[in-house]
Amino acid sequence: MEMNKLNEKYYEALLEKNTEYEGIFYVGVKTTGVFCRPTCPARKPKYINCEFFGTAQQALLASYRPCQRCRPLSHPNQVSDIVRLLVEAVENNPEKRWKGQDFKNLSVDESTARRQFKKRFGMTFVEYARARRMGLALKNIRAGHTVIDSQLSAGYESSSGFRDAFSRILGAAPTLLTAGNILKASWIDTRLGPMIAIGDEQSIHLLEFVDRRGLEREVERLRLRTKSAIIPGTTEPIRSIEQELTQYFVGSLTVFRTPLSLLGSPFQRSVWEQLMKIPPGETRSYLDVANSLGRPTAFRAVAQANGANQLAIVIPCHRVINSNGDLGGYGGGITRKNWLLEHEKAGH
Repeated sequence: MEMNKLNEKYYEALLEKNTEYEGIFYVGVKTTGVFCRPTCPARKPKYINCEFFGTAQQALLASYRPCQRCRPLSHPNQVSDIVRLLVEAVENNPEKRWKGQDFKNLSVDESTARRQFKKRFGMTFVEYARARRMGLALKNIRAGHTVIDSQLSAGYESSSGFRDAFSRILGAAPTLLTAGNILKASWIDTRLGPMIAIGDEQSIHLLEFVDRRGLEREVERLRLRTKSAIIPGTTEPIRSIEQELTQYFVGSLTVFRTPLSLLGSPFQRSVWEQLMKIPPGETRSYLDVANSLGRPTAFRAVAQANGANQLAIVIPCHRVINSNGDLGGYGGGITRKNWLLEHEKAGH
């Protein structure tokens, strides 16, 4: 179904508080910054102020926080005390990175928390906390506002939580920026979900799906290697890659021409250069890539270099599969990998 028609259907279900749609979608309300379940008792927002998500994780990464009335992160018929306690703990300190001792301090069994969140929401508690933390930091990038405007309108009890999360994840508190190396970060919406692009005026350094596991560490490595601060904004290469991605997803582009910055070891760069030689619509095995480098025994190292790629889609690590034909791994998820391969095959 066309996306607009589907959203209209969801909005109708929201107005009717239709219980059949529980777990099918969540709605983010732009005017309040919260996300709700379809049966929320609160006054219904206008359609123009609604954003619909298939999972709670998507809503969190889009910077929405859970509604206090309908509690979208609790099962509608069975509100778990552990879930409620942990969700409230995250809201009290959304930029916190959770460790084993934190669960003990709350008298919560870590494996129980993991199991309950996984069963209810398809993600573990740690993944939930990360999505909330990332959403908070990405809010500024997603909105495309100036740093100060975003800080003032973040909608949290104080701006310090926003600054802390931004600083810890992207490496520079908005008020502490000084002249020096600066990279800019933009939010790019695609049909496979939002991506984050980071670049300077010369090239793109990182292009990843915002829900990729390990994204925070990737950004941190990039920041340290380039000795840069990262702030919201756009550059000519970012504008270029956004246009090229739009063309790629409608099937009218197969070769990306936006300048790239490949930050890796000489071996990693040699692997990435081989990946860019794989024609769209075709796949290679890790062994094939190792052979093309003249190092047939290095297929495991090739797989590691493949996983270290920070430029999704543009450096097509999705075109590398296992020798037996299985898709193998992909940072953006197997579903996306399969979609990208089918999309490229359809264009050839």
